Amino acid sequence: MVNLPAPAPRTVIEAFLPAQGEAPLDLVYDTANAAGLDDQPVRLTIRRMHAAGEITQTGRGRRGTIGLTDAGRERLDRDRLGLRLAIAQDHGRAPWDGTWRLLAVSVPEADRALRDALRRTLVEAGAAAVSTGLYVSPHDLTGMLGPAARGSLVRATATSLDVRGLTDPRAVAASLWPAAPIIDGYAALERAVAETDPAPGDGVMPLLVRQIRLADALERAMRDDPLVPLELRDVPWPPSPIRRAWYDRWNTLAGRLPEEILYRGWL
Repeated sequence: MVNLPAPAPRTVIEAFLPAQGEAPLDLVYDTANAAGLDDQPVRLTIRRMHAAGEITQTGRGRRGTIGLTDAGRERLDRDRLGLRLAIAQDHGRAPWDGTWRLLAVSVPEADRALRDALRRTLVEAGAAAVSTGLYVSPHDLTGMLGPAARGSLVRATATSLDVRGLTDPRAVAASLWPAAPIIDGYAALERAVAETDPAPGDGVMPLLVRQIRLADALERAMRDDPLVPLELRDVPWPPSPIRRAWYDRWNTLAGRLPEEILYRGWL
């Protein structure tokens, strides 16, 4: 087995949360245990998610169930926009429209906490800072930003951009989103995809653990990937075939299960 870290408790929990309905906690805990996690970190993560208003919980312990609140569903939907964009890019369904999106943070100086949080949100969504309080992205990030963030931005679009003397779009992308660290971030995902699948007859649990390990590795790889359009990258772009292999592997594993269990209604 490839030496990969244990999955994050949140990854396990979110994998079981369907877009609609509830997830049984006994299966969440059993799968987390089989993936190398103790009950305690899973329990604490559930408590934090409940306290944050992201999930509801009915019952206690392994006999209980959890489900998404409207706020939790909205947050997960924003999170998974990145995965949908990556899949579309890798299959040639999301060509760049040639437009740069400029986003300026418009928050009073006194509200420093909101300003700093908004800047972090923009970077996490894949935007790059080009000046103090000014960010750029080749994507429309509206869907990835919450209502509060959208109300604190001044936005504009441009078909040409000069960033410190760079005007060629590919040169701009290479400067703002260097390729090397992004490519390096996919090494663990490539190893995870190369893991041997459970043998036929091993049962459901090994398949779920395999999927959880794949989901966690993908989340870690994409965490710092701004998903720059492929038109702005060198060809071939190494993360793309790795993600396509991930998607094929995921679908193969899902097809061996009696029903869709993980990410129901999301993928």
